Amino acid sequence: MDKPKVVLGVSGGIAAYKACELLRRLTESGHDVRVVPTASSLHFVGEATWSALSGHPVSTEVWDSVHEVPHVRIGQSADLVVVAPATADTLARAAHGLADDLLTNTLLTARCPVVFAPAMHTEMWEHPATRENVATLRRRGAVVIEPAVGRLTGVDTGKGRLPDPAEIFEVCRRVLARGPKGVEQDLAGLHVLVSAGGTREPLDPVRFLGNRSSGKQGYALARSAVARGARVTLISANAELPDPAGADVVRVGTALQLREAVLKAAGEADVVVMAAAVADFRPERYAAGKIKKKDGEEPAPVALVRNPDVLAEISVTRARPGQLVVGFAAETDDVLANGRAKLLRKGCDLLVVNEVGDHKAFGSGRNEAVVLGSDGSETPVPYGPKEDLADTVWDLVAGRIS
Repeated sequence: MDKPKVVLGVSGGIAAYKACELLRRLTESGHDVRVVPTASSLHFVGEATWSALSGHPVSTEVWDSVHEVPHVRIGQSADLVVVAPATADTLARAAHGLADDLLTNTLLTARCPVVFAPAMHTEMWEHPATRENVATLRRRGAVVIEPAVGRLTGVDTGKGRLPDPAEIFEVCRRVLARGPKGVEQDLAGLHVLVSAGGTREPLDPVRFLGNRSSGKQGYALARSAVARGARVTLISANAELPDPAGADVVRVGTALQLREAVLKAAGEADVVVMAAAVADFRPERYAAGKIKKKDGEEPAPVALVRNPDVLAEISVTRARPGQLVVGFAAETDDVLANGRAKLLRKGCDLLVVNEVGDHKAFGSGRNEAVVLGSDGSETPVPYGPKEDLADTVWDLVAGRIS
């Protein structure tokens, strides 16, 4: 089979060196990558590096190898174009349809999915001109990944940092996996809120009540939503995973903290997906010092109190008209019967029901589930990567939102 053809555009920013890692991940995963840098980007990474890593000649000009008509052919034959980093200048030229070098010509001729990973100083990212250019590109169907927050050049810190190359690669992989649908940004213009991971309820300074959720399913939902054009807020409870590129991540620890974060973010969300495993109970009392074991004495019983039911609360209150709520149900027996009862009890629109246990769901990269709808529908999802379940959930969401 032919390798998927990817064009990696590189703009002239200090983050250009990080594109080497993205290129490595793309080539090592079986993609045929052609690097198209801008002239200014070669101040940071030279032609020889790109040629050696990609196995293809590199040029910034439309006048090189004219007999091959590169300014047309490269874009026409691509399965994906990703620009990383994408500077404010590159975003502006792409939004306005300029074609003054090989990269912008390639963007104009590409009929495949296009992903931009911006990187710039916070003031440039927040400037109205940049925001309008980003909005224009998104309206046209491009995926523009939100930049990360962190250290920029010099001593500056803020939003504008290039996301981790491994996470940009995951966005590219999800866009390519959708095939022809990759150009359909069916979640574009939506703000989706996803919770992930498992809450922990402190018992004393060194112990807590928790669960086995790794957060992998919630993170897969966040990555897939970014790849489909959504603005994503991810509320992460104790998940030891890298931030998904393009998602705004809010970290919480306990069920009460998660509830507060969800209620705060839900007011702006079109869709809320509660994939986190939220503790049903917490210790009634927190011991300020470590609980000691005493020879000859049994430990005192730990009294528990109920935590708020966040899924039921947001399903009933609905922070905005038309908001869609998706819940998750982890069951160990009578899976579908318990799931149907929970769907009625919680009042959400969709409920993803899966069986959990040893080597099932928790901590694994794979999952099997049935998605129950409040309309009586049942959508089985066979055992497979958690990304597949994520895309099924978003397919069902998109069908109900449109």
